[in-house]
Amino acid sequence: MSTAGGRITAGVGANLIGVHAHDRNQDATVYVGNLDPQVTEELVWELFTQAGPVVNVYLPKDRVTNNHQGYGFVEFQAEEDADYAIKVLNMVKLFGKPIRINKASQDKNSNDVGANLFIGNLDPEVDEKLLYDTFSAFGVIVNTPKIMRDPDTGNSKGFGFVSFDCFEASDAAIEAMNGQYLCNRQITVSYAYKKDTKGERHGTPAERLLAAQRRAKQAAQSRPHTLFATGPKQQPQHIPDGGQQSLGAPAPAASIPPAAPPGPPPVAPQQQPPAMPPMMPPPPNLPLSLPPWHQPPAGMPPAMPAPPPWAMPQPGHLPPP
Repeated sequence: MSTAGGRITAGVGANLIGVHAHDRNQDATVYVGNLDPQVTEELVWELFTQAGPVVNVYLPKDRVTNNHQGYGFVEFQAEEDADYAIKVLNMVKLFGKPIRINKASQDKNSNDVGANLFIGNLDPEVDEKLLYDTFSAFGVIVNTPKIMRDPDTGNSKGFGFVSFDCFEASDAAIEAMNGQYLCNRQITVSYAYKKDTKGERHGTPAERLLAAQRRAKQAAQSRPHTLFATGPKQQPQHIPDGGQQSLGAPAPAASIPPAAPPGPPPVAPQQQPPAMPPMMPPPPNLPLSLPPWHQPPAGMPPAMPAPPPWAMPQPGHLPPP
């Protein structure tokens, strides 16, 4: 690492791919491809700083000419910054060439499933950026769209190639774009020919079967672990009224009663009728003495007591007159 103009840049001899590859955060590192020879490490640093804090920039260079080889790696402080850089800086033009950005931890061989398309009858004004913007609407493009150009003049030869990560996206692109007009010229879209084969195109049933098996394997490997161990059951701790448990003190271990042996299912208890309200208590005994307002006035003789029952005359036995 060296300091240039008040900012930290990667040194010429820094090598993050070989000896120091284990020191780099793979998840926070992006691959930058299709770089123009005029692009420098300082320019890459300034560009990617717009997406987040950059830790290191590495452009592999030729040992003889000391020129970079058209690609490099940018390491961020966080994985979220690397993902954001892929979204906002992918296919940005540097010196007229759109750069390609993806995760450095991705395996290119696993992304290449054979969903490669041939785009023919292209207008000379169509460039890689326009192809990317047009065909990325159908799916994820794994490699930078390539337009075949004349090595001397750099002019387009009128055809190019686009590679998707699945055959569903390539099939949709063929169905929607074949025969459509791009820059006032009708283009042709079909599966490209395989290399080192005699007229065999991509998109064969064998390739589709292998792609489906590979996707299923990757989905099984990336599935999160769900076999978690279950902890011992604990009963709620009873704290008496007025008692306070001190903070930080370990709770006493609760004893787990043994499981009851299996038996017949419990019988639901019969519902009892509601209880009748209690009867009203009997009235209290009346006082023996009369209240004051029923008392005879002072000076009057007391009333004669009633005769006993045997002294009362019986019916039919009236006394003589």
